[in-house]
Amino acid sequence: MPEGDSVYREAARLHETLAGRPLTHAELRVPAHATADLAGRRVLEVRPRGKHMLTRLEGGLTLHTHLRMEGRWEVYRPGERWTGGPAHQIRAVLGTENGTAVGYRLPVVDLLRTADEPRVVGRLGPDLLGPDWDPVEAVRRLLARPARPIVEALLDQRNLAGIGNVYANELCFVAGLTPWTEIGELPHPDRLVERARQMLDANKLRPGHVTTGDTRPGYRHWVYGRAGRPCPRCVTPVLTARQGEPPYDRVVFWCPFCQRGPAPQVTGARPARGGAGRPSGR
Repeated sequence: MPEGDSVYREAARLHETLAGRPLTHAELRVPAHATADLAGRRVLEVRPRGKHMLTRLEGGLTLHTHLRMEGRWEVYRPGERWTGGPAHQIRAVLGTENGTAVGYRLPVVDLLRTADEPRVVGRLGPDLLGPDWDPVEAVRRLLARPARPIVEALLDQRNLAGIGNVYANELCFVAGLTPWTEIGELPHPDRLVERARQMLDANKLRPGHVTTGDTRPGYRHWVYGRAGRPCPRCVTPVLTARQGEPPYDRVVFWCPFCQRGPAPQVTGARPARGGAGRPSGR
């Protein structure tokens, strides 16, 4: 599932192409809204809300979409061939004289009154990239269930909106705690929440979810996707396992030297080489 910064970036592309212009062509290729006639309506704005995307139209309508695992919006110039996938995967088409946005494999396509947006996004916590970001409320929601594992609490969009599995794993690393550590054991939750906002903000207009500050391929993450490779800080091999109960379990990554706390036994784990100590000040 995409992270909030990816949705922010896609919303910005759609906003640039569509906002302020009337729709010259519009199709919603889903049974519930296949007969909706949106042509002629002006697009007011395209805004992200966590991992949700809201395309607001004049006349008080909003097209609500969510990418989940497979969905993607592609933007094409006038006359450009659509190359995002076969035609049967297209779920939405929004065209203006400036270009066309084509939604492929979108699992959520919902047309509703703008006044009813709280019905689909009202349950979300503070948006890390939104104008209403409230770190105090985010911390309050995270600690409301102190026994939850950190990764599980961070991924719950009702606590704070926008974190996916990449950032959840990376935030555990910068906190120096394993993904199984209870969120109530976090010594400075306000610092972790601010670090989460900084990470997403730094990446909202660039691809790659860079968390280390190094944009070179293979160096962008501390632990995510680095199973069996050396930790960038202490060279201990990064471990991986599944965390949570099916069907909501996910793959997690951690450094057994830099991150303290509970973790399953993993075959092949070995101590760090050299004299590197545990990083401090996180």
